[in-house]
Amino acid sequence: MNRTSQSACVHILALFALVGSWFAPLHAIAAEAPAAAPPTAPLSAKGFREVLAAQRGKVVLLNLWGTWCVPCLREIPDLVAVENEFSARGLVLLGVAMDEANTLQSTVEPFRLKYFPRFRTWVRNEPDMDTLVSVVDPAWNEILPTSYLIGRDGKVIKKIQGKKTREEFRAMVEAAL
Repeated sequence: MNRTSQSACVHILALFALVGSWFAPLHAIAAEAPAAAPPTAPLSAKGFREVLAAQRGKVVLLNLWGTWCVPCLREIPDLVAVENEFSARGLVLLGVAMDEANTLQSTVEPFRLKYFPRFRTWVRNEPDMDTLVSVVDPAWNEILPTSYLIGRDGKVIKKIQGKKTREEFRAMVEAAL
């Protein structure tokens, strides 16, 4: 092997090492990332009460969203990040899509899997949105996104309407924990 060939081999090996170092953090992130959330399922008012009762003792950040709601879609990654940050302290993020239940397989679940695979959510299985939401808020005004911070005792601490930032959610959750 002549000097030029040796030099080319060294450069190629260095390039492979550099490229490998770019991807190493991605492997580490994938290894640390929690598994995807369970599949989206239909949720009735009765089932909603049961889901919330099962979370007693934890602080719940409940998010009402829709696949058509742009502000909803912009805040979900921040909600997931806040849950990741505070889950060890007892925070649980739950979502309920206000889409029609018959769009579960055609729209809601493919959408969630593509953009928010770690977002645990259900889709309403009631003829109107108010029937489901009245479980936590009988006076809900159908504004999306709406989130509710629910205390360890199962009572609503705060109603949060409109898109909020990660920092705003962090501050509210930290105060509730």
